[in-house]
Amino acid sequence: MKMGDGVEQAIHSVAMLSGLSEGGVLSAAALAEFHGVSTSYLLKHLQALSGAGILDTVPGPKGGYRLAKAPKEISLLDIVLAVEGSQPAFRCAEIRQRGPNPVSDRLFAQPCTINAAMLKAERIYRAELAKTSLADIGIELASVDDGSIAARGCAFLEIHERKTAR
Repeated sequence: MKMGDGVEQAIHSVAMLSGLSEGGVLSAAALAEFHGVSTSYLLKHLQALSGAGILDTVPGPKGGYRLAKAPKEISLLDIVLAVEGSQPAFRCAEIRQRGPNPVSDRLFAQPCTINAAMLKAERIYRAELAKTSLADIGIELASVDDGSIAARGCAFLEIHERKTAR
Protein backbone atom coordinates (compact mmCIF):
# COMPACT_ATOMS: atom_id res chain seq x y z
CA MET A 1 0.00 0.00 0.00
CA LYS A 2 1.24 3.46 -0.84
CA MET A 3 0.10 6.61 0.90
CA GLY A 4 0.48 10.01 -0.68
CA ASP A 5 3.25 12.44 0.24
CA GLY A 6 0.62 14.50 2.03
CA VAL A 7 0.42 11.96 4.85
CA GLU A 8 4.11 12.36 5.69
CA GLN A 9 3.87 16.14 5.43
CA ALA A 10 0.77 16.20 7.61
CA ILE A 11 2.24 14.00 10.34
CA HIS A 12 5.47 16.01 10.48
CA SER A 13 3.55 19.30 10.48
CA VAL A 14 1.26 18.18 13.30
CA ALA A 15 4.34 17.01 15.22
CA MET A 16 5.97 20.41 14.69
CA LEU A 17 2.84 22.19 15.91
CA SER A 18 2.94 20.11 19.11
CA GLY A 19 6.03 22.11 20.09
CA LEU A 20 4.27 25.47 20.09
CA SER A 21 3.91 27.46 23.29
CA GLU A 22 0.49 28.32 24.73
CA GLY A 23 -1.25 30.66 22.29
CA GLY A 24 1.37 30.17 19.58
CA VAL A 25 0.68 29.45 15.91
CA LEU A 26 2.75 28.73 12.83
CA SER A 27 1.90 29.82 9.32
CA ALA A 28 1.58 27.31 6.50
CA ALA A 29 4.55 29.03 4.85
CA ALA A 30 6.72 28.47 7.93
CA LEU A 31 5.73 24.80 8.16
CA ALA A 32 6.46 24.33 4.45
CA GLU A 33 9.83 26.08 4.82
CA PHE A 34 10.85 23.89 7.76
CA HIS A 35 10.03 20.71 5.86
CA GLY A 36 11.23 21.90 2.45
CA VAL A 37 7.87 21.30 0.75
CA SER A 38 5.43 23.29 -1.38
CA THR A 39 3.31 25.71 0.65
CA SER A 40 0.29 25.34 -1.63
CA TYR A 41 0.41 21.53 -1.46
CA LEU A 42 0.87 21.55 2.32
CA LEU A 43 -1.92 24.10 2.75
CA LYS A 44 -4.40 21.66 1.22
CA HIS A 45 -3.49 19.09 3.88
CA LEU A 46 -3.52 21.62 6.72
CA GLN A 47 -7.04 22.59 5.69
CA ALA A 48 -8.06 18.90 5.73
CA LEU A 49 -6.55 18.55 9.23
CA SER A 50 -8.51 21.62 10.34
CA GLY A 51 -11.70 20.20 8.87
CA ALA A 52 -11.10 16.98 10.80
CA GLY A 53 -10.75 18.89 14.09
CA ILE A 54 -7.05 18.09 14.49
CA LEU A 55 -5.86 21.66 13.94
CA ASP A 56 -7.28 25.05 14.82
CA THR A 57 -6.93 27.81 12.26
CA VAL A 58 -6.32 31.34 13.45
CA PRO A 59 -7.19 33.83 10.69
CA GLY A 60 -5.46 37.11 9.96
CA PRO A 61 -1.97 38.38 9.22
CA LYS A 62 -0.64 37.04 12.53
CA GLY A 63 -2.65 33.83 12.21
CA GLY A 64 -1.67 30.31 11.45
CA TYR A 65 -2.21 26.79 12.74
CA ARG A 66 -2.04 25.09 16.12
CA LEU A 67 -3.24 21.81 17.56
CA ALA A 68 -6.94 21.60 18.39
CA LYS A 69 -6.31 18.69 20.78
CA ALA A 70 -3.57 17.45 23.04
CA PRO A 71 -0.91 15.31 21.29
CA LYS A 72 -2.03 12.22 23.25
CA GLU A 73 -5.52 12.64 21.75
CA ILE A 74 -4.32 12.68 18.12
CA SER A 75 -3.62 9.29 16.59
CA LEU A 76 -1.71 8.61 13.42
CA LEU A 77 -4.94 7.15 12.05
CA ASP A 78 -6.72 10.47 12.68
CA ILE A 79 -4.11 12.22 10.53
CA VAL A 80 -4.10 9.57 7.78
CA LEU A 81 -7.90 9.61 7.52
CA ALA A 82 -7.97 13.42 7.42
CA VAL A 83 -5.54 13.49 4.50
CA GLU A 84 -6.39 10.31 2.58
CA GLY A 85 -10.09 9.96 3.44
CA SER A 86 -11.86 7.06 5.09
CA GLN A 87 -12.32 4.82 2.05
CA PRO A 88 -10.46 1.51 2.23
CA ALA A 89 -7.16 1.44 0.34
CA PHE A 90 -8.32 -1.67 -1.55
CA ARG A 91 -11.60 -1.44 -3.36
CA CYS A 92 -12.92 -4.64 -4.89
CA ALA A 93 -14.46 -4.09 -8.32
CA GLU A 94 -15.61 -7.72 -8.59
CA ILE A 95 -13.43 -8.40 -11.63
CA ARG A 96 -13.77 -12.09 -10.81
CA GLN A 97 -17.19 -11.89 -12.49
CA ARG A 98 -15.85 -10.48 -15.78
CA GLY A 99 -14.10 -11.98 -18.77
CA PRO A 100 -14.83 -14.93 -21.02
CA ASN A 101 -16.48 -18.19 -20.02
CA PRO A 102 -18.67 -16.85 -17.19
CA VAL A 103 -19.67 -19.19 -14.39
CA SER A 104 -22.88 -19.37 -12.42
CA ASP A 105 -23.77 -16.34 -10.28
CA ARG A 106 -24.26 -18.70 -7.32
CA LEU A 107 -20.46 -19.05 -7.16
CA PHE A 108 -20.27 -15.37 -6.32
CA ALA A 109 -22.82 -15.44 -3.50
CA GLN A 110 -20.00 -15.29 -0.93
CA PRO A 111 -17.85 -12.15 -0.62
CA CYS A 112 -14.66 -12.16 -2.65
CA THR A 113 -11.96 -13.89 -0.58
CA ILE A 114 -9.30 -11.53 -1.92
CA ASN A 115 -11.34 -8.52 -0.83
CA ALA A 116 -11.90 -10.11 2.59
CA ALA A 117 -8.15 -10.70 3.04
CA MET A 118 -7.29 -7.15 2.00
CA LEU A 119 -9.90 -5.63 4.33
CA LYS A 120 -8.62 -7.77 7.20
CA ALA A 121 -5.09 -6.46 6.62
CA GLU A 122 -6.40 -2.90 6.48
CA ARG A 123 -8.24 -3.33 9.79
CA ILE A 124 -4.96 -4.48 11.38
CA TYR A 125 -2.92 -1.59 10.03
CA ARG A 126 -5.62 0.93 10.99
CA ALA A 127 -5.77 -0.50 14.51
CA GLU A 128 -2.01 -0.05 14.83
CA LEU A 129 -2.19 3.55 13.62
CA ALA A 130 -5.15 4.21 15.94
CA LYS A 131 -3.21 3.12 19.01
CA THR A 132 -0.17 5.27 18.16
CA SER A 133 -0.60 8.88 19.27
CA LEU A 134 1.37 11.96 18.39
CA ALA A 135 2.61 11.95 21.99
CA ASP A 136 3.92 8.38 21.51
CA ILE A 137 5.86 9.52 18.44
CA GLY A 138 7.36 12.37 20.46
CA ILE A 139 8.44 9.99 23.23
CA GLU A 140 10.07 7.63 20.73
CA LEU A 141 11.88 10.52 19.02
CA ALA A 142 13.14 11.88 22.34
CA SER A 143 14.59 8.46 23.20
CA VAL A 144 16.86 8.50 20.13
CA ASP A 145 17.55 12.24 19.82
CA ASP A 146 20.92 13.42 21.06
CA GLY A 147 19.37 16.89 21.35
CA SER A 148 20.09 17.95 17.77
CA ILE A 149 16.57 17.37 16.47
CA ALA A 150 14.96 19.16 19.41
CA ALA A 151 17.40 22.08 19.10
CA ARG A 152 16.66 22.44 15.38
CA GLY A 153 12.90 22.57 16.02
CA CYS A 154 13.20 24.95 18.97
CA ALA A 155 15.45 27.33 17.02
CA PHE A 156 12.97 27.40 14.15
CA LEU A 157 10.01 27.97 16.47
CA GLU A 158 11.88 30.76 18.24
CA ILE A 159 12.03 32.66 14.94
CA HIS A 160 8.70 31.72 13.31
CA GLU A 161 6.16 31.15 16.09
CA ARG A 162 3.46 33.82 16.23
CA LYS A 163 1.86 34.64 19.56
CA THR A 164 -1.92 34.98 19.67
CA ALA A 165 -4.57 34.79 22.36
CA ARG A 166 -6.00 31.32 22.87
